[in-house]
Amino acid sequence: MPVTIRPLSPQDETEWRALWTAYLEFYDTSVPEQVYATTFARLTDPAITDRFALIAEADGRAVGLVHVIRHPHNWRIEDVFYLQDLYVAPEARGTGAGRALIEAVYAAADANGTPTVYWLTQEFNAQARQLYDRVAHVTPFIKYQR
Repeated sequence: MPVTIRPLSPQDETEWRALWTAYLEFYDTSVPEQVYATTFARLTDPAITDRFALIAEADGRAVGLVHVIRHPHNWRIEDVFYLQDLYVAPEARGTGAGRALIEAVYAAADANGTPTVYWLTQEFNAQARQLYDRVAHVTPFIKYQR
C-alpha cells in the first residue's frame, strides 16, 4: 500500500475528525466539539505558523495524521518541534505510514532549521514504541502535569 504524505487541507475535515477521534479513543479521552472545530481551524489556517498537520493517504483515503507544534526553547537558539499527535488507522499499521509521517516531520524540521523533534507516548503503547525506537531515542524524562 503506497503512502503519500501531504499537508492537512480544509477539505479533509471529515476524515481528519474520524482519525483524531480514533486517536483520542485509543488514549481513553475525548474533547468537546469546540476543541475539534478550533483545532481544525488552527491547523488549516495558513496565517497560523506555530503548528501544522500532515495526512497520510493510501488508496485515495486518509489513513494517518500527525499534529506538530513549533515553539521556542530556552536551551536552544532554534525552535523545536513537538509532535503532539500521531495516529495511523489499524488497517494501515505496518505499511510504513507512521514512519512516513515522522520522516515528513523531520524533513519539515530540517527545512525550518529546527534540529530537535520530540514527542511523548504512553508506556503501554508497545506497537508504536517499536517504530519510535527505530527512528528516535528514548529520553529519561518523566512527564508531570497539573
